[in-house]
Amino acid sequence: MREAVATLPSGVDIAYETFGDEAGRPLLLIMGLGGPALWWDVALCERLADAGFFVVRFDNRDIGRSTYFHQQRATRRQVVQVFFGRRSVAPYTMAQLADDAFGLLDHLGIGAAHVTGVSMGGMIAQTMAIRHPERVRSLVSMMSTSGKRTVGWQDPRLLPMALLGRALDRESYVASSHRVSKAIGSPGFPSNFDARERRAGETWDRGIDPDGILRQTMAVLSQPDRTDDLGKLTMPTTVIHGTADRLVHPSGGRATAAAIPGAELLMIKGLGHDLPPSLHR
Repeated sequence: MREAVATLPSGVDIAYETFGDEAGRPLLLIMGLGGPALWWDVALCERLADAGFFVVRFDNRDIGRSTYFHQQRATRRQVVQVFFGRRSVAPYTMAQLADDAFGLLDHLGIGAAHVTGVSMGGMIAQTMAIRHPERVRSLVSMMSTSGKRTVGWQDPRLLPMALLGRALDRESYVASSHRVSKAIGSPGFPSNFDARERRAGETWDRGIDPDGILRQTMAVLSQPDRTDDLGKLTMPTTVIHGTADRLVHPSGGRATAAAIPGAELLMIKGLGHDLPPSLHR
């Protein structure tokens, strides 16, 4: 594993890590809301590298060791208003997040890559495929949605949890993460408590800002409906979703697969909104 920071022409710093031989097939892994690069398990990345991929995982802006947009405000009140349909200007867009990913590929000298994204990362991956299809060799969209408001909705009972007060220290963040993991995790593939606690601690140590997560949330809630544009894609595409996903309803995955010609849809019974190690095979 090799870690570095790419300074993009936009001025955004993107922290990233790579696995495997640079001559391998490039595979870009894009994590979701509030998740740094390390949420892609090292064991999974190494397994993919052993299969011949040059694996790149990275911190999106506003998380981990990448640039934080402290000058851009997003409030819990705005998030609630947009959640219930009120228009608001997001600090940045899904297209800008996609451009960050393309900028990282440029930094690495990669013209085109296989792109896999989970949750918000799936939205970014879809946006990349729409904006520059020639640079996306294949697309995997996991537990994500097409941007259409009538699909892929969040269980509204989760909203209060998402808007709890900011974690002021490592211990409170770990406790909060544990509550969220229990609420959105996979009933069919329960995770290990110690592993969840360890990952939460590592996430805090790498860098996290509750206001940054609000800014990412605004980008998600303000995303456009990509349905028509997804219908123009021609690269091999797989859509993966869990039947027990409470954060992004399975209708989001079904709608994404239905929109992309020839897309394969894989629905996993008992999978929630996480990546259980037992499924890394």
